[in-house]
Amino acid sequence: MAQTAGRRDAVVERATKETKVRVKVDLDGTGRSTIATGVGFFDHMLEQLSRHSLIDMEIATDGDLHIDDHHTVEDTGIAIGQAIRQALGERRGIRRYASLDLAMDECLTRAAVDVSGRPLLVFKAEFSRAKIGSFDTELVREFFQALAQNAGITLHIENLYGANAHHVAETCFKAVARVLGDAVAIDPRQADLVPSTKGMLA
Repeated sequence: MAQTAGRRDAVVERATKETKVRVKVDLDGTGRSTIATGVGFFDHMLEQLSRHSLIDMEIATDGDLHIDDHHTVEDTGIAIGQAIRQALGERRGIRRYASLDLAMDECLTRAAVDVSGRPLLVFKAEFSRAKIGSFDTELVREFFQALAQNAGITLHIENLYGANAHHVAETCFKAVARVLGDAVAIDPRQADLVPSTKGMLA
């Protein structure tokens, strides 16, 4: 793991018998990404996460896709979360909280985040089918669980309504992207302060 002094970026490399993952994030980016996990739909969702959060992401995962996509998705979420947590440092100056209702065609999904140092996921979304192409829809929750736990964030996601499984998944990623980007942004009124009455976020 590495972080550049004075910058809010980080690189995480994670290797197990199941996957090999390298992630680089820049919290002060413009939403640029290069992503290759071997899972097409997941790559598409991660592109949404980067683009709409304005967090630059470089993600390369080599996983045991001959078994299924589970380890690849979960371990990528772990590495992204670890990179975000490291890039945040002491979390000085961040807005910390954000929430949003995001619409896409017939679908509406709500996301809210507290970049608190306390990991928790509340996920309320149902999918009309078990797969989007070859991608298991149950892995949407697994990704956000890994992200929240390893980034140290409290994350709530609720799909209020929507019929199309692709839209439900995409609104989850886009809504999380927007609230995460807003919450980690620097508030110029408190740029040198930790946004907590405790004086620390851990």
